[in-house]
Amino acid sequence: MKSFTDYLTLNIPSKMAFENITPRVADAVRKSGVKEGIALINSMHITSSVFVNDDEPGLHHDFGEWLEQLAPFNPDPDHYHHNRTGEDNADAHLKRQVMGREVVVAITNGRLDFGRWEQIFYGEFDGNRPKRVLIKIIGE
Repeated sequence: MKSFTDYLTLNIPSKMAFENITPRVADAVRKSGVKEGIALINSMHITSSVFVNDDEPGLHHDFGEWLEQLAPFNPDPDHYHHNRTGEDNADAHLKRQVMGREVVVAITNGRLDFGRWEQIFYGEFDGNRPKRVLIKIIGE
């Protein structure tokens, strides 16, 4: 059994954005030498996420609009209790809960084994600072 660990550092210049990290994960799979196994990819920050979906700009726009309706940005401490700590990012924590912390993708014949349109995305909800994503590959 092999194990391989890699870290991505992302610094998204906007408050909310989605970035396709599939090529970087695929590169880690190649480096790992694992032919059959799994890749765990997770955001190591509580205001960002990793998820699998389609790489279609209209859908990404819809995600942003939908998330903003569910948890609108509002720095007022009377709106979100978390903001009473001196932070102004309560909405980002809520958006992360909806979009998810991590994904697990099968590796078959040394490649990520996806459905036709699936890609791996990093979702940022409180940007303008470096955040890490863990890639852990396990298999043979």
